[in-house]
Amino acid sequence: MTDTHLVVIGMGYVGIPCAALFADVPGFRVTGVQRRSPRSGWKIDCLNSGHSPFAGDEPGLAELIQRVALEKRTFHVTDDIAVCRDADAILIDVQTPVDANHVPQYESLREAAAGAGQHMKQGVLVVIESTVAPGTTQHVVQPILEQESGMKAGSPHPPSPSPHTGRGGGNFYLAFSYERVMPGKLLEYLTHFPRVVGGIDAESTRRAVALYRHIMQKEITPTDCLTAEVAKTVENAYRDVNIAFANEMALICESLGVDVFEVRSLVNARPDRHMHIPGAGVGGHCLPKDPWLLNHGVNAYGHSKVRSDLLALARDINDSMPLHMAKLVQEALAEAGQPLAGAKVAVLGIAYLENADDTRNTPALPLIRALRDQGAIVVAHDPYVRQADFDALGLGTSKNIACNHEELEARINIKETLCPPSLGGKKPRRHGEHGEELEFSAFSAPSALNVVYTQDLRAALQGADCAVIVTKHRDYLGSELLQAAQAMRTRIVVDGRGCIEEQVCAEARLTYWGLGRRTGSR
Repeated sequence: MTDTHLVVIGMGYVGIPCAALFADVPGFRVTGVQRRSPRSGWKIDCLNSGHSPFAGDEPGLAELIQRVALEKRTFHVTDDIAVCRDADAILIDVQTPVDANHVPQYESLREAAAGAGQHMKQGVLVVIESTVAPGTTQHVVQPILEQESGMKAGSPHPPSPSPHTGRGGGNFYLAFSYERVMPGKLLEYLTHFPRVVGGIDAESTRRAVALYRHIMQKEITPTDCLTAEVAKTVENAYRDVNIAFANEMALICESLGVDVFEVRSLVNARPDRHMHIPGAGVGGHCLPKDPWLLNHGVNAYGHSKVRSDLLALARDINDSMPLHMAKLVQEALAEAGQPLAGAKVAVLGIAYLENADDTRNTPALPLIRALRDQGAIVVAHDPYVRQADFDALGLGTSKNIACNHEELEARINIKETLCPPSLGGKKPRRHGEHGEELEFSAFSAPSALNVVYTQDLRAALQGADCAVIVTKHRDYLGSELLQAAQAMRTRIVVDGRGCIEEQVCAEARLTYWGLGRRTGSR
């Protein structure tokens, strides 16, 4: 059988499962390319040793990686982009974030395209799987590949030597085919969701479709490159807008004193309605940025400017939800006679998605910042997120607290009294376990926010005044949370995901406040 060498650039939530699936296909050998960055370089050795780098639930992935890396030896990861020199096909799966002004940041994409272009051979197929603004494949990636390789994209063209490599002549094929993955269902979504493939010309499309047929169990729809790019960003913008609608309805229901989850079930009883689920915020790599990519694409490459007011409004609503959660915490504590300043708040869930370890754009981050701005003492808990990923958020200490509850209390100090700038800008004061006043510098946490992170649920809740649920992890759905909450001081639960029913909390002697629900004294 003919050997096909596939190179996948970017070992993340898309690149890893995609590479592993192709490596399991007879006749394929796959090389992953990953930079040895401080945050992600460890994945190279992890994958080469046959292990999955993901801590959350990923059915079948760990076994697949072990099989292709160790048993079949058809999958290997390196940091050397020169492996592209004998690749028959190259997939680019790197992050494409936006900045604070919602402008795409393509540093990784440009670097990957330049590296591939400098080494790739004639006739190679290059597929962009990263989500990009419409027009990016042809206006950004294609020129880089052509300049670096000296070749032309699409059907054969006359020679045009590269000024960088001196090579010239020949052609390569270029397509865009977007992923539809979600942490927790990576393999399922890659193989069992229909795939859209759009090439820059008919032959590029044909070759890309033929490649994906090796791993797809659902239909593959061919189209042109720009249409595929638009479809991807529209797909995610559509979901973001619908979540924003659900979130705004949650605020309305909360104000009126009715349960948004009951309202949702009544609305969705009609078969042609599908109201989404409201929540504490929208995270992940896709939804917070893809509406902005769509907006950027039309205004950069469209024939006329378009005001996408709806997309911007939806983003504003979804971005505001963590701040609303902070407001609920403040109101719940006030009703119990406890000011937010100096209260210990346990934030449950740092990953943006249930039973996963992905912290990208997590709504827990703005929530924690809002709580700390008001002087709360914050302890963060998540059963899946690694310490290094939590540290990368810039919130906490350099130590994961897997200790006894007394040690944790000593570190976060339940008797802490803070006077944030909003309360006059006085110097924060902390008190030791015997009431003595301590200098701020006596505490070892290096972060200005001083958020302690633990994977011990009981330790996180020990002596807490409020627990706020950000992520719908299974650990927060049952008796484990209710039992651990008995160690709380004020016993308030603020539920941002509809994890618990108020009656269940009442039976456990917990005061329940919920997003979009009839709770507290309202």
